Amino acid sequence: MATPSKSKPTRWIPYILGAGLVVLIVIGLRPQPVTVETARVVTGPLRATVSEEGKTRIKQRYVVAAPVSGQLRRIAFKPGAEVEAGVTIVAVIDPLPASPLDERNRALAEARRDSTAAVLERSRTSQELARKELGRIEQMFNAGTISPQELESAKMRENIAARDVASAEGALKQVEAELAVTGTAGASASAPVEVRANATGRVLHVFQESARAVMQGTPLLEIGDPSDLEVIVEMLSRDGAAIAAGAPVALEQWGGPAALEGRVRLVEPAAFTKYSALGVEEQRVNVVVDITSPRETWRSLGDNFRVEARVITWESDRALKVPVSGIFRSGRDWAAFVVRGGAAKLVPVQAGKSSGAEIQVTEGLQEGDEVILYPGDRIKDGQRVKPAKV
Repeated sequence: MATPSKSKPTRWIPYILGAGLVVLIVIGLRPQPVTVETARVVTGPLRATVSEEGKTRIKQRYVVAAPVSGQLRRIAFKPGAEVEAGVTIVAVIDPLPASPLDERNRALAEARRDSTAAVLERSRTSQELARKELGRIEQMFNAGTISPQELESAKMRENIAARDVASAEGALKQVEAELAVTGTAGASASAPVEVRANATGRVLHVFQESARAVMQGTPLLEIGDPSDLEVIVEMLSRDGAAIAAGAPVALEQWGGPAALEGRVRLVEPAAFTKYSALGVEEQRVNVVVDITSPRETWRSLGDNFRVEARVITWESDRALKVPVSGIFRSGRDWAAFVVRGGAAKLVPVQAGKSSGAEIQVTEGLQEGDEVILYPGDRIKDGQRVKPAKV
């Protein structure tokens, strides 16, 4: 009886090796998952803001002008010096000698005084009417019958009327000072004229420091209160149209350790044309912001200082959000790639407000979804992906 050959089982080895090689080739040719960067869809605070560079500005500025023509003595005041209205003598002018037409000049000055007094009276009447109108509109606003914009307009009209009164009072004082000199003769004509500060605050600029001859009306100094600051932000008109009075503002990069808080007081009703650094014509509008942070936190901030203003146009404490790099345009709609089962799934979404870095998602995604960031053209619907390990 013949015994079985010992080499018979070994004849299957080539087949086994061949099958293994085929499996390895199939695995090697199979598309590998694409490594992608992902982010989770979360719920949290979100703010939509409009950012633009702005400058601080003292609300009320007063220019001290020469009331008469003459020889100005050297002004000893420097920017930052404190002055008191009607008390501090900021300049002294030696008037020019009386001219041959003294009587004529006096008659002209008296006529200007009467005209200026009439303008002052008319301005005071207009201010009183504006004040009464503001009182009525405030009552209507408290009753909820008018909009905040109408209230802001009434406040602006009352403020303009008050400034007109201040301007008319200054003009009348100037004419009276001129009248006090015009028509005098002899020693009285050469009596020095003391120019006093017309407002309480600090000296901002000294226009005429050295002794020199000046004409009547020449600006000498500018006075203002550095603690009474506002911020003027030049916004694009389309952004300014979306900003409402009372909107909160964050003032950053002003030189302090923390951002300052502010609030929009007024969006000016008239825009203006401005050219950008690239020569592009833009329509811009001034947005006036009041600083609401305590004065102690921005004591070093002065007039005409640069700040970065972020006006908050919308905010929510619980917004479903995702990084802006996680969504993209698919035709006319928004879409995102979501990792599901190890593959990229194209999902249409509805986008809402954006903060610049993050964007609100109102439809299409759920909290906890893993969204692919910067998908580009390398990601297709259904493609196998592998999130990158951070």
